[in-house]
Amino acid sequence: MKVVYDWLKEYVGEDIPSVQKVEELFTFHAFEVDGIEKVGAHDVLDIKILPDRSSDCLSHRGIARELSTLTGTPLLKDPFAQPVVLSPQTEKIAIAIEHQENCRRFGAALVTGVSIKESPRWLQERLHALGQRSINNVVDATNYVMLALGQPLHAYDAEKLSHTDGVWRLGVRMSRQGEEIETLSKETYILDTETQLIVDASSDTPLGIAGIKGGSYAEIGTGTTTIILEAANFNPQITRRTAQTLKLQTDASKRFENNLSPEHIQYALADVVKLITEIAGGVCEGYVDTYPNPVKNQSVRVMHAQITALLGIIIPTDVVENIFARLGFIYTGTEGVWEVVAPFERTDVLIAEDVIAEVGRVYGYEHVQSVLPTPATLTEYNTRHYYSEKIRSLLVGEGFSEVITSSFAKKDTIELRNPLAKDKGCLRSSLRKNMQEVLDQNIPNVDLLGLTRVQVFEIGTVFNKSPEGKGVVEQVSLAIGVRTKQQGPSAKDTERLTEVLSALKSVLGDTFDAVIADGILECSLTNLLPSLPKPTAYDAYTPLASGAFAPFSPYPFISRDIAVWVPEDTDADAIEELLRKDAGLLLTRMTLFDAFKKDDRVSYAFRLVFQSFDRTLTYEEVSPIMDTLTKTMQAAGYEVR
Repeated sequence: MKVVYDWLKEYVGEDIPSVQKVEELFTFHAFEVDGIEKVGAHDVLDIKILPDRSSDCLSHRGIARELSTLTGTPLLKDPFAQPVVLSPQTEKIAIAIEHQENCRRFGAALVTGVSIKESPRWLQERLHALGQRSINNVVDATNYVMLALGQPLHAYDAEKLSHTDGVWRLGVRMSRQGEEIETLSKETYILDTETQLIVDASSDTPLGIAGIKGGSYAEIGTGTTTIILEAANFNPQITRRTAQTLKLQTDASKRFENNLSPEHIQYALADVVKLITEIAGGVCEGYVDTYPNPVKNQSVRVMHAQITALLGIIIPTDVVENIFARLGFIYTGTEGVWEVVAPFERTDVLIAEDVIAEVGRVYGYEHVQSVLPTPATLTEYNTRHYYSEKIRSLLVGEGFSEVITSSFAKKDTIELRNPLAKDKGCLRSSLRKNMQEVLDQNIPNVDLLGLTRVQVFEIGTVFNKSPEGKGVVEQVSLAIGVRTKQQGPSAKDTERLTEVLSALKSVLGDTFDAVIADGILECSLTNLLPSLPKPTAYDAYTPLASGAFAPFSPYPFISRDIAVWVPEDTDADAIEELLRKDAGLLLTRMTLFDAFKKDDRVSYAFRLVFQSFDRTLTYEEVSPIMDTLTKTMQAAGYEVR
């Protein structure tokens, strides 16, 4: 979240630490600060707020309250310090909530006589500093108060809504299959039955996607004079699911999906009405507040012994209580046992460990001494890990390379509700297809790698429907692939896999069985492991031989072959040395791939791979090199085949 330093100063006062000191305090006690930038006359901090603190710190007041906690200085101005009573009440707005657990609270205000125009310069500048676009004074006011207090707000043009019997009726309900809504950005969404909507209850017309984005139906325009301001609280799970499904994450959804407290509503409504009447004129006719089941933070029991055990340090009880007070926690208790209640905005404080974590970070983790842990004595060994390592060790020893492929597939039996991409819409039920793709993609590179075939394996999770068809069953599978020819699987591949299967039986027993087809072996380790002996110890770690890593070229390579007849007493290394001498800097690899004797001569066949680090080679560049090598062999008295 981006935060304007001068805005924080309004809450903290002139004694606020320097912007650099603020960055340091947050870094060591609260949040990661991604940077500080100058936007116009404003210093803007980019603070990384994690989900556990999004309920209270996605706002300038929340950040200021955090700074107050860390400095131990009370806020000069705290909008949440005193309860707010929304008065007067109005009967000109009625609220109907279909499922109260999905919309815990709905507040609204009716303001008449407003004048839509540009926002004051100070308001435009602050929004601009935070990357927000100024729209008009009413919409800007709702965005400003959200950034100030953390409560999303929305304004409707009341004259565009149905007005029956002198009452505007707003409702909150779930969408219907195939129902459509056009948002303020003029995008149309076709909905399922699990999207929560705000509607004009008199006409049943959707006004907005609850907790995410308003609709265009009652959009504020230059001719608007009467507005209804909405501040509500929506179910975090439904909000998050809808935002993901529609791929529509907004400033509002980020706040609601992290369990924003319903208590924000009265403060935000009062502030936005005050701001709008100041910059847009008008009069507040009254408020309506539907809150059938008020939510309160529950007390959490915390013992001093727990704090010591979890943090590993002894913090005096008076220091602990001082930290409680700085955090705004209400506490009772004596002799190191406290009942602690967090302020309403801290919906993340639910258990003793939450309270202890707060005490630890405010006190300072630099006080925690490093202690070398005592190695634990294992009494139980993980069967899956043990045999997976056995398989890996054997296959690597056989010249195989391990691969890790995606758990997602374009098509399969189990479809994802919210896929990461169009071609990743399912969970894989087998490793076979992925292994096929690995072989297809790597077989063209055997010359470059200096191999005669590709040998790979994967130990990975696959997903299938349960026998009842109501759930998902996860299993660990082993797949091994071999490819010798670019044209596709061959008998040699099956022969090699049969050899590997025999080797695996030495580790997994004769009961181990697998299906071999099209150059791929696959079996279920989950089904196999229960029949294997329980491990009593892990094998000792054997470090791999050290080696040097070198960068590879992203450009295509060209391979050429050369075969020569030489006297039978001529060593292949001597021929390779001659070839390398005149092959030039473009030669990447040379491999002897064939040798046979006839009469008193030997034929050596070499495969040469040429590649550049800065361009794609052409045959016109490689052909002269091969001509030179032919002449080199002939000059040495050898016959090029």
